[in-house]
Amino acid sequence: MGKPFLHCHHRFKNGKDHCYWSIAEKVRVAHGRWVQRHILYLGEINDQQQAAWTKVTEVFDTTSRQMREVALFPDDRVIPTEVACGVQIRLSEFKLCRPRQWGGCWLALELWSQLRLNDFWNGLLKPSREGTPWYAILQTLVIYRLLDPGSEWRLHREWFNKSALADLLGEDYRLAEKDNLYRCLDKALPHRRALFQHLRRRWQDMFGIKFNILLYDLTSTYFESDPPFPEGDKRKFGYSRDKRSDCVQVVIALIVTPEGFPLAYEVLPGNTNDKTTLHDFLIKIEEMYGKAERIWIMDRGIPTEETLTLMRESDPRVFYLVGTPRGRLTQMEAQLLQLPWQRVRPAVDVKLLPRDGELYVLARSLDRRQKERAMRRRKLKALWRRLKELSRQRLKRDDLLMKLGRAQEEAGKVFDLVELEVSAATSSPRLNFSLRKEKLRQVCRREGRYLLRSNLTGQDPAQLWQLYIMLTEIEAAFKNLKDDLALRPIYHQEERRIEAHIFIAFMAYCLQVTLRARLRVLAPGLTPRSVLEKFAAIQMVDVHFPTTDGRELIFPRYTQPEKDQMMLLTQLKLKLPAQSPPRITSKGTMVRN
Repeated sequence: MGKPFLHCHHRFKNGKDHCYWSIAEKVRVAHGRWVQRHILYLGEINDQQQAAWTKVTEVFDTTSRQMREVALFPDDRVIPTEVACGVQIRLSEFKLCRPRQWGGCWLALELWSQLRLNDFWNGLLKPSREGTPWYAILQTLVIYRLLDPGSEWRLHREWFNKSALADLLGEDYRLAEKDNLYRCLDKALPHRRALFQHLRRRWQDMFGIKFNILLYDLTSTYFESDPPFPEGDKRKFGYSRDKRSDCVQVVIALIVTPEGFPLAYEVLPGNTNDKTTLHDFLIKIEEMYGKAERIWIMDRGIPTEETLTLMRESDPRVFYLVGTPRGRLTQMEAQLLQLPWQRVRPAVDVKLLPRDGELYVLARSLDRRQKERAMRRRKLKALWRRLKELSRQRLKRDDLLMKLGRAQEEAGKVFDLVELEVSAATSSPRLNFSLRKEKLRQVCRREGRYLLRSNLTGQDPAQLWQLYIMLTEIEAAFKNLKDDLALRPIYHQEERRIEAHIFIAFMAYCLQVTLRARLRVLAPGLTPRSVLEKFAAIQMVDVHFPTTDGRELIFPRYTQPEKDQMMLLTQLKLKLPAQSPPRITSKGTMVRN
């Protein structure tokens, strides 16, 4: 790219020559050609001397701290005597300063406005007596988590100054003071439940979402902090979905709709057993949203027999669809073998077994079988290769057993397909291993098959299968929270800050899922992350012009959107705001004629 330069555009209108100024640059394109690309538009500068043609611009005067109407002229033009307030600027001495990310911040604020979070938070987070704008700080925390997540320290030290949030919010650098960021976390958390009730109403109004199907699952997130912790702290060692059993963690239970909209979540101790959580969530959802006909969809391992019985007997409008453990498939295999397969969709067959007021559905998916078989083969080959290496090494018995334990941890359930024999010698024991062929044949038969259980006895089996695979939506929600929004690891030391950190991540996810819902209708095929990245390319810069009276005129300007960005704006039915008014520094005095 070439060096930016000032470009004058002539336009003849009503027999008069009007000049419009912009900042442009030379860009190399295909076949070695150079083209001119306009970066910023500066239409406020007059290029004529007749007072009748003069355009007046609102300028913020840093001396009086007020907006004033000023006519701007190049330094080679004489200000007409009829102009009451005019300033001459040195066009050839312009500078571009402070490039910062504008487009992503603006889009995030648009999503915030569409969800009417202004109405919700304005009454709850009022400025302090010292003037600390808690509401704007909360917006900053959430938008930072959505666009470029990291620690509050990084937000304070680096990110805020590289973004245009201060310009968009009408605030300054004090918004990102470190202590204010942490204190805002404490103030926002108590309003979590009321916020989700507000969001439920907004999503229903915006997208017509129905909340009769609920997906429920749990995940965990770990900490880079060491025990001991205060009595009753939720950070505990437990089963880690992140493969970080060396770290303490908390468990997050989440309820979402099939479209991915979160309705509620809870932070639980890290050693919580999945089976103990569902009953409390049934009560919580009824308290928050009232009793209604709902279908709960869960993976195996979450509900207990007692909970399912309670769901069947407590309210006839409460239904469930849940996966069952592999052991139950073994128990019912003889009965299921006698039943015929029914094709419910291409490459998916089911068998139906009514039993004790419930319906068991054995599903067989060709796609899932191929996926599971590929995963099993890859792990089994890796395990077999590792066992061959260990059999050739001369190790002490204790060292060999430790390495076998590590191989078992990496192989997972595939380890059960191998028969091992370690001799009793302590110095150089012999390792023999073989394949358990009968066990392998049993695993092959069950690959791609899973057993569902429901009290929706009159439901179409194809619809039951379709409902169950919606669980991928909650898996995607966890993936977005952990990876895209950087929920993990957590570095906070106080439990209330930990929960507030998770709350901020969920608020960012609410903005993300709202954008995804809009894209699904208006621009299918695009992901929220790709759209945010495209808008992030729209930068804001400050154009500095020295004036002839020793002051400086500053134009804050966002760059002209490219074609793909303009297409996105059109598709999403968004309109960019007007450019910010210029500022003039306080040095010197205003020119008056």
